[in-house]
Amino acid sequence: MTARYIDERSGTGYPLTDPLRWRSESGAPLSVSPLPGITRADVDTGRRSLWRYRAALPVDIPAPVSLGEGCTPLIDGSWDGVPVSFKAEWSAPTGSFKDRGTSVMISLLAQHGVTEVIEDSSGNGGSSVSAYCAAAGIRARILAPESTSPAKILQSRAYGAEVQLVPGDREATAAEALRQSAHTYYASHNWHPFFLQGVKTLAYEIWEDLGWHAPDNVVTVAGAGSTVLGCDLGFSELLAAGEIDRLPRLLVAQPANCAPLHASFRAGTDAPVPCDTAPTIAEGAAIQRPVRLPEVLRAIRRSDGDMAAVPEAEIEDAVRRLAAKGLYTEPTSATAAAAIGVFAARGAIRPGERTVVVLTGSGLKAAGAMARIVTPGSAA
Repeated sequence: MTARYIDERSGTGYPLTDPLRWRSESGAPLSVSPLPGITRADVDTGRRSLWRYRAALPVDIPAPVSLGEGCTPLIDGSWDGVPVSFKAEWSAPTGSFKDRGTSVMISLLAQHGVTEVIEDSSGNGGSSVSAYCAAAGIRARILAPESTSPAKILQSRAYGAEVQLVPGDREATAAEALRQSAHTYYASHNWHPFFLQGVKTLAYEIWEDLGWHAPDNVVTVAGAGSTVLGCDLGFSELLAAGEIDRLPRLLVAQPANCAPLHASFRAGTDAPVPCDTAPTIAEGAAIQRPVRLPEVLRAIRRSDGDMAAVPEAEIEDAVRRLAAKGLYTEPTSATAAAAIGVFAARGAIRPGERTVVVLTGSGLKAAGAMARIVTPGSAA
């Protein structure tokens, strides 16, 4: 069957020959219909980037916009007595896992002649889109909350993007981006289905890192949930291709101060449920209304996974503990590590299992928060 865009909520499909479509006619997010996956023989081992898995993409992109994203280190270690391997996604070109999705999304848009885009972001997505637009010769306007870390704003501006700071929270920024999308193409990492096609290479890469085997567990943090959906896509394709015999459990952390996915997961529903929110140092996960909430929850449950909500003090402690291991991660990333002990205590991580922990972004991206955590009393 020919691949197509699909609105999973209504079952409506759209042809991939409409490359600039980023949501359905009803306003729902789109994904790409299930793909058959690839085998190890299809991996282009001569490429040292995520484009070694280009055969897994639903369309051919002969001239990708690449800055060397992918092929990030997998570092063996332990946490609370649990053997784990840390996937260091901060070594990506702009310092976060977002480069996987952005490379594929911007490559598609450049291939179809897009010359200007807007993106809304709490930081990492914006700096990633800015970089790849610079590489592609595409003008970028980045909308970000006023509270966004200055280092992330500086990074976007350094790449030549126009940055517009929006009063209010992350939701206000998203609403403004949607308003402006009436006039400029909306290259949203939360909405565009080809962003997820790029993030799914994380699953393929972990599989290759582990000698063509799937881990038992993948621990990650979720705001909008793109790492969850990317891992679900990639490992599901590997299962369909017969390269693995089961899906790894997806164990997903959110900051307790902003945990709408966790609230719905615990309530046993795929619908949003009321939950209190407050500011969090894990700014990358501070998304009160995830666009793909039902899809993220189904992916977690499909894998027999679990969720945890992590208090601020435990996130800060995880930042310090990771740094003590030589792993300088921003608080959003550290939220995943902080949940390892919770999952192990519940039996979601079992003795003798292989567990990969995705560290999504660099501590260099959140200099102010890192200073406050590492040096108590600092005014930085």
